[in-house]
Amino acid sequence: MTNQLVAKAAFAGGCFWCMVKPFKEWDGIIDVVSGYMGGHVENPTYEDVKKGDSGHLEVVEITFDPAVFPYEKLLDIFWQQIDPTDADGQFHDRGYSYSTAIFYYSDEHRKIAEHSKANLAASGRFNKPIVTPIRPAETFYRAEEYHQDYYIKEKEHYAEDRARSGRDEFIEQHWS
Repeated sequence: MTNQLVAKAAFAGGCFWCMVKPFKEWDGIIDVVSGYMGGHVENPTYEDVKKGDSGHLEVVEITFDPAVFPYEKLLDIFWQQIDPTDADGQFHDRGYSYSTAIFYYSDEHRKIAEHSKANLAASGRFNKPIVTPIRPAETFYRAEEYHQDYYIKEKEHYAEDRARSGRDEFIEQHWS
């Protein structure tokens, strides 16, 4: 067994179902878990978060080996999955719990995230301001088991939901 150095990252990008797959299948990614972060209720349920009663965002928490998959690359993938100019949710998922955020676990990651956000803003890729906040990580609550790897467990429903969302068209328009 190797002594592997691991790190964590957490991203809110709207519906967490759509945020797992882009990160999941890379060398150096150890785990991607759907959950909730940033609210005021302990042990929130999906219903609490979806209703907006808990103050949490839907997030994915990623455990990774930074020697194989650097944090900068995680940020690149994150930006390419979201509309960073929309503060009111993502695509057809509306409301605070579906808004975007980068949650950092270290001051180094905060600085890297701020630099990445500034570079994206300066790129001219979007004609509106980048509104995705960069916040310190808080307690992560793992979502219910049926949400984990939803794109694998419920392939048809996932594909239908994603197709209706407008996410893929946005990604195509801004990143292809």
